[in-house]
Amino acid sequence: MTSEVDKYYAIQSYHSVVTETRQLGGKRLEVPLIKAAVGAVITDPFAGEGFHDDLSSLTKHSAILGLELGRRALELLGGQPVEGYGKGGIAGANSAQEHVVSCITTVFGDAFREAIGGGKAWISSASKMGGPGVQLDIPLAYKDEVYVRSHYDAITLTIPDGPKANEFVICVAVSSGPRPFNRVGGLTVADVVAAQE
Repeated sequence: MTSEVDKYYAIQSYHSVVTETRQLGGKRLEVPLIKAAVGAVITDPFAGEGFHDDLSSLTKHSAILGLELGRRALELLGGQPVEGYGKGGIAGANSAQEHVVSCITTVFGDAFREAIGGGKAWISSASKMGGPGVQLDIPLAYKDEVYVRSHYDAITLTIPDGPKANEFVICVAVSSGPRPFNRVGGLTVADVVAAQE
């Protein structure tokens, strides 16, 4: 079945990871923390062609990619709302890091926010070069204010068979809440909510 994304990106596969933390250090959480990441392995249309000045064709339709990955990530939270988010990608050997970054600009980010129910903060991001099985730690931060320390976190995505040399991976991550038993102080979610009322 061909989706809207497939009209613009050669998706090879989707991969996801979910963690559910129920207790930490012998203390049980009142509400489990769920973190999830979803990545799409995509054939890079520019792979192996040398340097390209104009990468706008990768950016132009990336909202569709942001919506699809966001929708999939939200489903993995099992009905809990998104509190933290992040994005990133991995470029294969014949791809380029800049090709990945061109897919996760504001065009992508705004659509990702729409898919997960909103967000006002800058979206933390990480990108790198790598091959099959490489790990990417996708940073997470609170969706409405990046300076809320309680939500500084990460989730690791590993794709055993990708990206191959002519591919790249585009991914998003979401969390249902803060780090368990965070206690380093600073701006809180309650502070942010109060300031917005």
